[in-house]
Amino acid sequence: MSAIDLHARASKDYEAKLAETQQLLVRAAAEFAPLKQASSLGAEDVVITHLINALELPIPVFVLETGALHQETLDLLERTRTMSRAPVEVYRPVNEQVMQFVAREGKEAMYRSIELRKACCGIRKLEPLARALAGQKAWITGLRREQSSARAEVPLVDTSELARPDGRTKINPLANWTWGDVWHYIQANGVDYNPLHDQFFPSIGCAPCTRAISLGEDFRAGRWWWEDEAAKECGLHVKNEEKVVA
Repeated sequence: MSAIDLHARASKDYEAKLAETQQLLVRAAAEFAPLKQASSLGAEDVVITHLINALELPIPVFVLETGALHQETLDLLERTRTMSRAPVEVYRPVNEQVMQFVAREGKEAMYRSIELRKACCGIRKLEPLARALAGQKAWITGLRREQSSARAEVPLVDTSELARPDGRTKINPLANWTWGDVWHYIQANGVDYNPLHDQFFPSIGCAPCTRAISLGEDFRAGRWWWEDEAAKECGLHVKNEEKVVA
């Protein structure tokens, strides 16, 4: 059974939420430029990219190709770059930094401690993210309130980011959407998506740090599953009091 069969169930106010999202993206392109969409190529992000293309908005998309992604994700990246009207930029980590880290700590360093896992995320994600967002006033993400308790209060437009040294606004156009809404949009619009979703991967990151989940497990249970729940962010999306600048 596909992820569409399992999850495509629009909420009662889906049409209103879709209109809200479309209006926000149009507003963002006009008021927050220059800005980019950050895409992990997960279900939420492919919906946003599809909307950007459908609305013909001048918003580039970027992907962090960490050097540790699943082949299914890499294949989707290539298809997206071919089909997208909006430019799709790819940012990779500094190869020398990756090689030095692996040589020093080993290929499975992330399993040994939270500090080493976050160090790996820093090299493979945060440093490339900083390059991707250089000079941008804002960025668009696929965060939804339903994803986890840590994201339960995600706003559509996160002006709290202005308190951070980068002064950059974070726009979350799907903040109010349910998982069923996301998959209803994918089904209704024939959006290409990562086939790992059909294998019970609701949240997809680097291959060593992502697994399928079982019935009844939390949405993000497959991310860094060996760690305490409170630690499950890589640094891209954190609260200001955590003092990590993405």
